[in-house]
Order: sequence, then C-alpha cells, then structure tokens
Amino acid sequence: MQWLDFISACRAGTDTTDYDLVIGGIANDRVILTLDLYFAGELTQEQALGLLKYEKPNIQYCIRSEKMLKECLTYIRSEQL
Repeated sequence: MQWLDFISACRAGTDTTDYDLVIGGIANDRVILTLDLYFAGELTQEQALGLLKYEKPNIQYCIRSEKMLKECLTYIRSEQL
C-alpha cells in the first residue's frame, strides 16, 4: 500500500519525500490503466493492488538528488550509436 500511496502522490504533484534514490517497477500499459482507474476513484486501493501484483516486474532506478549523483555515480564514457 505504501508504494501505491507514493505513486499517487508523485502523479498528483504532492510528493513531499526526500528520497535520494527510488527503486521500483516500471509501469507498462496495463499498469497505467489500473493506476488511472485507481486515481479516478473507480478502483479501491485493495482492488488496484490485487490487479497489479500479477504484472511481470521490471525495475527502474530514479535518482532524485544531486547528492546521489555526486557521491554514488562515476562517469566512465559515452558512445555514439
């Protein structure tokens, strides 16, 4: 439930957390549809979480602070594709 609350706050522009890094699932089309129904009040939190738990997980990393960039990442190189 914490995840859904966090995602809801981020999408509404009301997130007040100060996380340096957020790691979580990437929303595919089905996830977006479920979240949109939840945000519109057409699904309860329990219904939305029930639908989302069967999605194949794929993970994304979101760096949210300059501190994280400077202290934890090192530029190695770039390649033109």
